[in-house]
Amino acid sequence: MPRSVGTSGTLGRPAPSRAWPLVLLLALILSAGCHRSPPLVERQFFAMGTLVTVSVYGTPQARAERAIARSERLFDRLDRRWHAWHPSALTRMDAALAAGRSIPIPPDLARLVREAGRLSRLSDGLFDPALGQLLALWGFEGDDLPARPPPAASIQQLLARHPSMSDLVLEEGRIRSRNPAVRLDFGAYAKGVAVDRAIDLLRSLGIRNAIVNAGGDLRAIGRHGARAWRIGIRNPDGPGVIAWLEVEGDQAVFTSGDYERYFSWHGKRYHHILDPRTGYPARGSRSVTVLAKHGGLADAAATALFVAGPDGWYPIARALGIHYVMLVDDHGRVHMNPRMARRIHFPAGRTPEVKLSPAL
Repeated sequence: MPRSVGTSGTLGRPAPSRAWPLVLLLALILSAGCHRSPPLVERQFFAMGTLVTVSVYGTPQARAERAIARSERLFDRLDRRWHAWHPSALTRMDAALAAGRSIPIPPDLARLVREAGRLSRLSDGLFDPALGQLLALWGFEGDDLPARPPPAASIQQLLARHPSMSDLVLEEGRIRSRNPAVRLDFGAYAKGVAVDRAIDLLRSLGIRNAIVNAGGDLRAIGRHGARAWRIGIRNPDGPGVIAWLEVEGDQAVFTSGDYERYFSWHGKRYHHILDPRTGYPARGSRSVTVLAKHGGLADAAATALFVAGPDGWYPIARALGIHYVMLVDDHGRVHMNPRMARRIHFPAGRTPEVKLSPAL
């Protein structure tokens, strides 16, 4: 029967033809009387399967453009090294792990594996980049969307082999796996790390006010002149924003949603955020927005809390050290902790039902 599809910019995945970012930057230009504000320089490029927008405020245009160009080269380099299925350092490593061989691991990938492994443990395995074979089985590890779900028996056979980050062994500059079912895919983490690396680069070039926005997931530093950066959060049920907030200083804002990349089969919708416990798309959440100090943490946490769902997100957020969470469940209710509730603003006349958790 006919199927509907959705796409989103996740690491190594194609950007949609009509990209709707998970987190939308709202109006960025303000004027104040006759005073002329410093320029906002903004450029876009395609990397890691999504549209990346780098915005620099208060820096002379030529200098800002040089900094943005270097950011683009950084994203391109990381994309080519960390791609999950196009030839890359990661795919070569995955082939060795599947064959039971030990292989030298470059320092950047070693850091990625170690930190992802730590976050996987803290999330009780709800964030687990070792499940690349499960993504491939579903057809989400590729440039095209799947046509139908995989056979249930195939899912259960793979889960019975229990691939996880804990199977990896790093020693003396090499990596091996105790489980050949492990296949690494950092699609729920590496984009956040790349955003962090880009912010570090901009700072090293003297940029103090900027946003690096990768498909709607972003990290902002400084301010937009006299005010904070204003960020909108997409409504998971359709166009427009469900809420907005302001960020300044240094903060990452990442969202995971079931509208990112999906297909429908026999009237049922299947999205790409898979629950490691069941092997099927996680249920109960529509979107999760997380604020954190770093993009890598925010990226992994948004995925883990989405999988945990409205009944299980709170202890996982505490374990990860996340202090700002907004979860929209599949009934449209908004679940938040008090700190996030103080930061979130809903459009006038469109306040949803809100359930507050204890303080994180």
